[in-house]
Amino acid sequence: MTHPSFVASDAITTQALAARLAYFCRAGDVLVLIGELGAGKTTFTQGLARALGISGPVTSPTFVISREYDGATGRPGLAHVDAYRLGNALELDDLDIDTENNVVVVEWGEGLAERLGEDRLMIRMTRSDEAQDESRTIQMEPFGSYWSGVLETFE
Repeated sequence: MTHPSFVASDAITTQALAARLAYFCRAGDVLVLIGELGAGKTTFTQGLARALGISGPVTSPTFVISREYDGATGRPGLAHVDAYRLGNALELDDLDIDTENNVVVVEWGEGLAERLGEDRLMIRMTRSDEAQDESRTIQMEPFGSYWSGVLETFE
């Protein structure tokens, strides 16, 4: 299967793509966001959060490492993790993230978050090299049958 790739022209388009993806998110799902600083990882998470009915601002958890937000009635909450300063997967385990009731989004989580769920979605974000260009390429790689099925129909 080829992995779907999208070009988002700006932050609003990035958030809209994440909001479409949120429709398929279930409590316990793990999304791993990969990309350099400024690639749009937190912007993507904000779009996802808004579609889950999260109220209040969703900001980068850089200084606290992890934040949890309640979802709207009938929707899962969100656990937003910044794994940049974590040294290994055991440190991620020590955060005691509620994976049962939340969609778990782990920024910088490649190589660390795989143990949170075998059925997960890796989202690689690459920002344009042009200084004035806000576009980014977003590539999604599914692991497990659920996300493979979702991405077969996701446009």
